[in-house]
Amino acid sequence: MTLYEAEKGRSYCIEGLSVEPGITRRLQALGLNDGTEIKILNRKRKGALIIQVRGTRLALGKHISSNIGIQETGAEE
Repeated sequence: MTLYEAEKGRSYCIEGLSVEPGITRRLQALGLNDGTEIKILNRKRKGALIIQVRGTRLALGKHISSNIGIQETGAEE
């Protein structure tokens, strides 16, 4: 499952990043590493996602979010 397919309000665990090396390094610097738990806060019309990772909000476009593998953790609010 990819981050782009995630549902609003649910929590997931990052399984892998499949984007360009420069983007991968930047995402890892922001805390998006394998095993990191994230929460989907909102989904915008044109495919952008607002996520929460380690207490910080991030916006990710469709190109990036569709290349991040995730696994559902079961936590929901």
